[in-house]
Amino acid sequence: MMYTYLLVNFLSIIICFIFSYHHKIQFNLYFKPFIISAIIVAIPFIIGDAIFTKMGVWWFNYDYVLGFKIYNLPIEEILFFLCIPFACIYTYYCLNKFFNLSWNKKIEDIFTLFCVAFCITVASMNTEHIYTFVTFFSCALLMVILKFVIKVNWIGNLAVVYGILMLPFFIVNGVLTGTGLENPIVNYNPENFMGIRILTVPLEDAVYGYNMIALNLLLFNYLAKIKQVN
Repeated sequence: MMYTYLLVNFLSIIICFIFSYHHKIQFNLYFKPFIISAIIVAIPFIIGDAIFTKMGVWWFNYDYVLGFKIYNLPIEEILFFLCIPFACIYTYYCLNKFFNLSWNKKIEDIFTLFCVAFCITVASMNTEHIYTFVTFFSCALLMVILKFVIKVNWIGNLAVVYGILMLPFFIVNGVLTGTGLENPIVNYNPENFMGIRILTVPLEDAVYGYNMIALNLLLFNYLAKIKQVN
């Protein structure tokens, strides 16, 4: 069905959008900083997406999209970089607003170093798999910059929220990669990733998603001037 990918984007945000106007949440007051941050972050991701598509790292099944393209990407793929961050940042905002998600600084430092070491190890072992290498190496670099250069205090918070988001993440990405469909919406070249999948979702997608959400959160917090609950 040509509306499938569009429907996935719509269902990813509709509940979050409606509840943004709840008087106890009022995330609608932060729509402007979110839109600005999401567009800024989306630009390099869209460029990278277009490059990988041209290289054949992945490609799209046009039976499930409207057929409109921007930089050789389906319009739905462009919307993905706005819809998914909206749902994730909304979730982070709500959980951080009502719960204390803060970690002990030393534990957060150890967690960050472990993640960095793990990502560097995976990247170094998969230099021949471009999606794996780029995704894990960029995640390691991003975490170092966030924690030890910019010195954000929400890496632990994001880890908790992103862990909670894994279930809807694998549902959404599962549909995109073929779960419940006759054919995948997004196809991956097996020569460009490790080949480890959770259901139909490449493991790299989870790290790719973390990079995107972490950058969105960084800019969103800066523009919205939101402080985490301590």
